[in-house]
Amino acid sequence: MDSLITASARALAAGDPLGALKRVALRDDPPALALRGIAMAQLGEHPRARELLKRAVRGFGPNEAVARARCVVAEAEVAMAMRDFSGSPKTLATAADLLAAKGDRANALQARLVAARQLLLIGRLGPAADALAPLQGQAMTPALAAMAELTTAELALRSLQIGPATAALARAQRAAEHARIPALANEVAEVQALMQRPAARRVGNGRDEALHLSDAAALLAGDALVVDGCRRGIAAGSAWMPLARRPILFALARQLAEAWPADADRDALIADTFRLREPDETHRARLRVEIGRLRALLKPVARIEATPRGFALRPLDKEREVAVLAPPIAGDSGALLALLSDGAAWSTSALSLALDASQRTVQRELVELEAAGRVRSVGKARAQRWLAPPLAGFTTILLLPAALPFA
Repeated sequence: MDSLITASARALAAGDPLGALKRVALRDDPPALALRGIAMAQLGEHPRARELLKRAVRGFGPNEAVARARCVVAEAEVAMAMRDFSGSPKTLATAADLLAAKGDRANALQARLVAARQLLLIGRLGPAADALAPLQGQAMTPALAAMAELTTAELALRSLQIGPATAALARAQRAAEHARIPALANEVAEVQALMQRPAARRVGNGRDEALHLSDAAALLAGDALVVDGCRRGIAAGSAWMPLARRPILFALARQLAEAWPADADRDALIADTFRLREPDETHRARLRVEIGRLRALLKPVARIEATPRGFALRPLDKEREVAVLAPPIAGDSGALLALLSDGAAWSTSALSLALDASQRTVQRELVELEAAGRVRSVGKARAQRWLAPPLAGFTTILLLPAALPFA
C-alpha cells in the first residue's frame, strides 16, 4: 500500500473525509476508488459513494478477497444510510466471516455492527440483540466502540430499558470523546437529548400530563391497566394485548379508559368509533358485538359493564388504575412520521418493511401526508424517496415499529 493510500485511510479513520479526498481524488485504482467512496459516504453523498465502491469491487482481482469484502461492508453501510434494505444479509455475513478468518477483526466487527443496525432500523429488536451479543466485550477502536454502544443504547430505548440505555450512552460518550470525531460525539449527544424530551402524554381521569421515556416505562411496568396509544395495545402488568390490527377494538378501549372510572356514553362511543353522526339501532347492535369482542379480550384483567348510559371499564383488581398513554403526534400515521423524521430519505419499500404493511397502504398514507404538507418526496419512479422535517420538542421512540420489550 503506497503512502497516499495509507494517509487517506488514516484521515478517514479520524473523521476527515476532505483530507482523505485531497490525497486520492484524482486516482482511479481500486484502493483509491474504495477510499473515495467511503469519503463521499462520510460527506453524505451516498449515491456517488455507492457507485465508487461498486467500481472498486470490480477492480480488485481474484486474489484480493479481503479488499472486496471490505468494500462489501462499506457498501452495506451506505445502503443502510440510504434506507435500502434490499441487499441479502448473507452477503454481509459472508464478508464478515471472511474478514474474521483473515485476521481483519476491525472490519469484521464493523460488518456485524452494520447488520445489527440494519435490523434495529426496521424494528427487528430480537434479531438485532442477537447480532449485537457477539460484540460485547470485544476490543474495538474508540470510534467503533462508540457506535456499538450507541446501537446498544438505541436498542434498549426501543425496548424501554431505560437503565441499560443510560449506561450504554455514558460508555458511548466516553468512547466518542476518545475517538475525537465531532460527528460521532454529536450523534451521541442527540440520543442523550431524546431522553430529556416528552415522549407521550398520560390522559384520562382528569389528567393530561407529559411523560418522558422513563415515566412511560415506569407506567407500563407498574400495575396500571394502560391503553397504549403509541403502540396500539393494552398493557396490564406483564400482559400485553396488541390491537394494532384491530382498530375498532382499540378505539373502544381507549374511550372506555379515558372515561374511567365513569362510564362512556353509548352514542359517543358509536360516533367516535364508527365515525357516525346519527346512530340508529343497527349501529347500536354493532357496538354491542364489538364490546363483546373487547370484553372477551380483556377477560383476564378487566370486565366491561353495561350501564343505563353506556359502558364502563372495571379492572378485576379494584386497586388497579386505568391510564391512557397518548402519542405525541395526533392521527394514525405516527409510526410513519417517526421513521421519516430521522433525516434520512426512505423508499416506500423500506417503509413497508419497517412498518410490516403493504407498499400500497404506505403509499396511500404518504399521499395524504404530502397533501397536508407533512412530508415531501424527491425523485421519481423507483428512485423516489420520502422525507419529513424533524419533529422538535418531543421524542418519537415510542412510535417506532416494535418499540416493545423483547425476551
